[in-house]
Order: sequence, then C-alpha cells, then structure tokens
Amino acid sequence: MAEAVPPPLLIDLDNTLIDRDAAFRDALTAFLGTWQLPVSDVEWLMTVDASGYTPRQDVARAMAGRYGGRVPESAVEALLDQGAADRVVLPPATRAALERAAAGRPCVIVTNGRTAQQEAKIRHSGLDGVVHGWVVSEAVGHKKPAPEIFRAAAATVGAPLRGAWVVGDSPQADIAGAHRLGLRSVWVSGGRPWPGMPFAPTRIAHDAATAITRILEAP
Repeated sequence: MAEAVPPPLLIDLDNTLIDRDAAFRDALTAFLGTWQLPVSDVEWLMTVDASGYTPRQDVARAMAGRYGGRVPESAVEALLDQGAADRVVLPPATRAALERAAAGRPCVIVTNGRTAQQEAKIRHSGLDGVVHGWVVSEAVGHKKPAPEIFRAAAATVGAPLRGAWVVGDSPQADIAGAHRLGLRSVWVSGGRPWPGMPFAPTRIAHDAATAITRILEAP
C-alpha cells in the first residue's frame, strides 16, 4: 500500500517568500533613472501599485497620464511584466527553513497574479528547486481567498487539504482563505499589528523563515 501523503504547507509568494515590494522598488528606481524622471516619483508609483494589488492596466494608465509621451508604452509594459521578477531574491534563512519543511511534507506556493510573471519570480529566485509545486490564480481561474485555489494547490501534490497550514502576509487573501477552510495559518506580519478582523491567524511571525519554523515546531 502506498504511503499516505502528509498535509501540505501552502505558502504565499509575494512579500512572504520573497520581498516583492523591494524588488519592484529597485526596478522603479532604475526605470526612473533610465528615462530621466524624478527619482522622488518612486513613492508615488509604489502607492499606485499597492504591493501589486492594483490591476496592471490601471498602473499603466496612471503612468501614461503622468509621463505622457516621455516614456514609450513598451517600456512601461516591460517594467510591469518583468521589473520585479528580474530582481527577486530568496533570503537564505527562508530557503533553509523551506528546505527543512520540504523534507517532511509537500510545500506548494499559492499566489495571485499572472502566470508568466509569477513563474518567472519562482524560477529566478530558485524556489522551483525547493518547493514541490505551485498554483497561480490566473492559471486556475480563482484568486485567494477563494477555497478553490487552495484545493487546487493540495491537488497538485496529491495531498489532503485537511491538516494543511497556510502562510502569507495578506490578512484578506491568505489568512481569510485559511479561515474559510478551517485550516491553521501563520500571518507574516513584517512588524505590522494584526488588523481588526472577525478572525485571526493561528500564529503570527515577523517573517517567512520564522513562520515555517513555528509550523515545524507545532504539535
């Protein structure tokens, strides 16, 4: 009889495993320098982008309105498609913790976004050599916190969803998704206080490495 697959670790990508905002800020700084635009605009652009939650077309429209004919549309498209993906880094402590987890259970990335962009980040950071799989909202047709994307993640590794842990930085996407399914969760706070919501994570950790370690230590 085949050995049963243990419940998976379902973990967010952007601003959880990788610092997506830092990578995007670097890309914006380079972009502004290349086109001789005010470097101070980086804060405006980060606000417009809202950690990637603003739809791509809305960010492009805002940039077109601000920069007019000074920047080719193709340059804006390249920035939004590839800028952050080319600069993401997997912190050594996060890699080490994830490798420990992956030795004993399936680890699957669950991320909202466009498939090509998110897979580029996964491969550029080397996460494809650590995790057992991933699901991207565009590919499965459901965004977090919808239960379907978490079910799809468990299905990619043939693991039961019951007993899984969810790790992520978004209360509204990651922790709400875990709550809807009755799963345990760790919120990656980055030092933020937990917002007033009608549910709470099982645990809170400052960063992904600590979050994964606490799961490994859990009974």
